[in-house]
Amino acid sequence: MIDSAREFLRTIGLPSGDLHGLPTSEKRFPDGAQYRVEIPSTEGPRALEALLDEAARLDVRVHRVSQGSGVFMLSDAELDDYGRIASEASVEVSLFARPNAAWDTSAQARASAGAALAPAVRGADQLAFALADVLRAADHGFRSVLIADVGLLAAFAAMRSAGELPATMQAKVSVMLPVANPASARTIVELGANTLNLPTDLSLAQIAAIRSAVDVPLDLYVEAPDNLGGFVRLYELPEIVRVAAPVYVKFGLRNAPDVYPSGGHLEPTVVALARARVRRAQLGLELLERELPDATTSELAAEGLAVPEVVVRTR
Repeated sequence: MIDSAREFLRTIGLPSGDLHGLPTSEKRFPDGAQYRVEIPSTEGPRALEALLDEAARLDVRVHRVSQGSGVFMLSDAELDDYGRIASEASVEVSLFARPNAAWDTSAQARASAGAALAPAVRGADQLAFALADVLRAADHGFRSVLIADVGLLAAFAAMRSAGELPATMQAKVSVMLPVANPASARTIVELGANTLNLPTDLSLAQIAAIRSAVDVPLDLYVEAPDNLGGFVRLYELPEIVRVAAPVYVKFGLRNAPDVYPSGGHLEPTVVALARARVRRAQLGLELLERELPDATTSELAAEGLAVPEVVVRTR
């Protein structure tokens, strides 16, 4: 029966098993690069300023930052400031479209057996709230949002197709929406995803199988925060780049507090964590240079990066 199942997977254009031979990916970003760098949990303009300062000091090229607290956790002034700083630095920003079950009155999301519900958009009202976050991000010039719910992704894509969102608006699928096999990856891309954040614990063979099924960039934590496993995969980075290209190598931080939702009471911590993540990226990229010196990366403002557009507001 297993052989029959494998054969059927081949007939629908999917790999019949994990690719233990670890084939080199010939796929690339539009500019021909194999990898780009992402720093997650950059929770506002002050964190971004600190990150960019540390990146300049350590000579680390950061292509994308992401934020997890949600668009609605930033004021209009903070959004404009955040977008302006990112635009001037030619860095993509992806803001989380919130809320979801873990952020409202869901008891199941807080139960030991209900954690899988936490990232889900719960109810039609919450779907409207999350789409409002997407619209507000676009109104402030952002061109990428983080999405963790299948229905929200489909609604986002429909809104983009209908012209209610800019055609350049991108959906970055969150690690909280598990894309753990080639069939899931292909389905999520068909629903409108522009990049896929894979689970942090996938093997290289599993990653290679997913790469064979889709062409969009993959996002993969090289160092994962504790609540996502706490893995430190620095020595796998050269193989990740070789097998998964085009790939955003993502530097989280182990032994760090969970700062979601962020705010002024946590700003010194958030700023310190932003600097520490850049330091982790420096370590990873130095190792990559030693072990895979021919690996190619993008320039800032490269094609396909959803760099915010500065919005000029008249008073």
